[in-house]
Amino acid sequence: MFLRKTRLEREPLAVTMSGVRLGEKALQIGEGDARAMTLIASKTGLTGTAAIVVLDEQAAARVRRVMEDAGALADVGVVDQGPSPEIATFDVVVVHDVRHTIASSDNAIRSGWLQLCQRVLRQGGRLVTIEPGRPVGIRSLFAGAEQHGDAGPGGETGAILAAAGFRNVRLLGDSEGFRFVEAMRAN
Repeated sequence: MFLRKTRLEREPLAVTMSGVRLGEKALQIGEGDARAMTLIASKTGLTGTAAIVVLDEQAAARVRRVMEDAGALADVGVVDQGPSPEIATFDVVVVHDVRHTIASSDNAIRSGWLQLCQRVLRQGGRLVTIEPGRPVGIRSLFAGAEQHGDAGPGGETGAILAAAGFRNVRLLGDSEGFRFVEAMRAN
């Protein structure tokens, strides 16, 4: 028999774990892996909506360039500039590198980010965070014993989300050097 095995390219774990589906409205906050960002935006298809919010105009220019090069459609904006997203619009919010975007911010900024997430998520909408996880490969040999804390489901990030009023906070996984936490919009 002349069977040929074709090697299918796997999508990045961040895309799979985001759970974004065709026709959904997805908002991404912060900069992440460029390939993952474009694939998440592309998952919504022509029937959905993809939007990305970043911290400054330089980051917005980088993200726009990446989206254009990949042929992905996404509205890219800078937080606190332009029109504010409509209330209860998005099915899923994906926060890239939550430690730099939300967790390391002072309480007022963190509260503002989390209120934005609560405001733009529809009833039953999900928030998924993507952050560095346990080191893998050779890095794991040289890494310190960094822990994500035992602050309940999802560690420190989960505790921040629970304190902000999100419900059903849970750790989705810690694999391939990434950690994923999911939460649902509070009623």
